[in-house]
Amino acid sequence: MSRDDDADSKTEEASEKRIAEAISKGNNPVSRDAITIAGFFAFLLGMAFIAEPNGKHLFGSLALILGNASAIPISNGADASQYLRYVALEMGRFLGPMIAIVAIGGIAASFAQNSPSVVFERIFPDIQRLSPRKGWKRIFGLSGLGEAAKSGIKIMIMMGAATLSFVADRKIIDDLLETELSFAPKIILQVVIHLTSIVCTAGALLAASDVAWSRMKWRRDLRMSREELKEEHKESEGDPLVKGRMRSLALARSRKRMMASVPKATMIIANPTHYAIALRYIKGEGSAPLVVAKGQDLLALSIREIGERCSIPVLERRDLVRAMYDIVEVNKLIPVEFYRPIAEIIHFLNSREQRVRRR
Repeated sequence: MSRDDDADSKTEEASEKRIAEAISKGNNPVSRDAITIAGFFAFLLGMAFIAEPNGKHLFGSLALILGNASAIPISNGADASQYLRYVALEMGRFLGPMIAIVAIGGIAASFAQNSPSVVFERIFPDIQRLSPRKGWKRIFGLSGLGEAAKSGIKIMIMMGAATLSFVADRKIIDDLLETELSFAPKIILQVVIHLTSIVCTAGALLAASDVAWSRMKWRRDLRMSREELKEEHKESEGDPLVKGRMRSLALARSRKRMMASVPKATMIIANPTHYAIALRYIKGEGSAPLVVAKGQDLLALSIREIGERCSIPVLERRDLVRAMYDIVEVNKLIPVEFYRPIAEIIHFLNSREQRVRRR
């Protein structure tokens, strides 16, 4: 069967077991665009709330250094290293919080899509992943070309959004060359925030569509054929033929044990041919009569035969036995609603036994 034919045969939605196995192996629907755009939104928040105070400090430090450049002694490599170390530290104080908030945004977007888990199969190296043939096919196959086309469209949309932002802020950018140096950071921050907000707006729409597409594609890739569903059902539930045979054997054993308990009964109430219920009641043994056995048709006749052979009283109570049959359970006490009619039968049997003894 070709790969296309195999894909066409997978028409059934994935079972819960198939989905759970895929997730346990690290096969989760993930939208990388959502992670990227979350990073952009985090960057936008950082620019709005963190960049201005940190930027002022950085700009002041650099202005102090450049304004006193002639007074800074740089006579050897150690002096130059110390000078560069100071500049790097100031740049780190500005960029560090921005990088941290962008990383937190990306991680939060990843956790929002799927709960975090450690999959050792993905951690350990796999030689098959190094196959040049599979890598070439992954890049230049239909799936790879489709991803490339999607990426190209996304890049064009993002570039269009950035262009619109630059066009809208063109006058501010042109005036920046004539602005005093002390006002430049604030203007640059304003332009960057405007640019980032437009890019984030366009990216949010792309990310929402990519999240829906990634989950749809994940579900489609996990689809199963009818044969696979049948095999999975057999594995989880067992072969229906074997289960039927096991149920039959269990039922036969249960009936055998039940019929072996009939001689312990003290009375049997029956419909003439269709139903029979064997009860046991001995004063002081239990709070109510116990259902020893019950049966219908041939099984009912067998219960009556055993009862007659063991000299157990058999009483025909058509309405009572039919009312009790579907409610009572073997090896359990009769329900409360049958106490009165069964008590009348017990009283009748005791009275008859006393008369027989007196005679």
